[in-house]
Amino acid sequence: MSNTVLATKWRPKLFSDLIGQEPVVTALINSLDNMRLHHSYLFTGTRGVGKTTLARILAKCLNCETNGISSKPCGICDSCKAIDNGQFVDLYEIDAASRTKVEDTRELLENVQYMPTQGRYKIYLIDEVHMLSTHSFNALLKTLEEPPEHVKFILATTDPQKIPSTILSRCLHFSLSRISSEIIEEQLEKILNSEKINYEKSAIKNISKIADGSMRDGLSIMEQCISHGDNKITYENICKILCLMPVENINKIIDMLANEDSDSLLKFIDEIYFQSADYKYLLEEIISIL
Repeated sequence: MSNTVLATKWRPKLFSDLIGQEPVVTALINSLDNMRLHHSYLFTGTRGVGKTTLARILAKCLNCETNGISSKPCGICDSCKAIDNGQFVDLYEIDAASRTKVEDTRELLENVQYMPTQGRYKIYLIDEVHMLSTHSFNALLKTLEEPPEHVKFILATTDPQKIPSTILSRCLHFSLSRISSEIIEEQLEKILNSEKINYEKSAIKNISKIADGSMRDGLSIMEQCISHGDNKITYENICKILCLMPVENINKIIDMLANEDSDSLLKFIDEIYFQSADYKYLLEEIISIL
């Protein structure tokens, strides 16, 4: 596992591991514990908030051999392990972005009627479902309306507005929210402490802010900073890697604005231009301070 990227290594494997999505998790736990199962689920939300992860956890809950249909899969039976490793034969993960044609959808739906090979249910996880063509949606419509008892559909998308209302009305819709920077910061610190990597709190605070509500983005940025800083994350390093403006430079600009020192300000802007400064970040910081 030492060579596994952090986003994969720390991917949640149970509902209790998933952060920042409590309302959705609570609803799913209640429906599983009360055996109120729907035949098709739709998870929407921005990138990196846990849509595919949630779908895989749900697949484990439905196919766990030890605990049966439950909100707490054992994680150690053959089905749970196979789903975690991406080797479960009855979990079909389809990337709609690369399979938009109606022929692809028809080919996929041809096998829906057959019973599962290994598990209790056949799970069709269609990622970025909004990328399907109109004809593909029409082909999917009838199956979504009356799927066989042994089949569950889980659709995931970052753009639900592009999904036809006829499809939306046949799904149980869960909207995943952006994760707050405080929750991302807490999780990043927990991971770094566990991985025994030194860090400066100010650096992690900035990474959490730049992640913009996406846990995966936060982990990817952090991994980049770890590689660059030789297993140490410092505020100075993240400013260099991400072309961010150090806080003392931002304060300097604020002082120049306050003193109406336009000559010094323009000269300073010229200097930071050659450091490939991120002007969007700079403006956001200035607006935040003002």
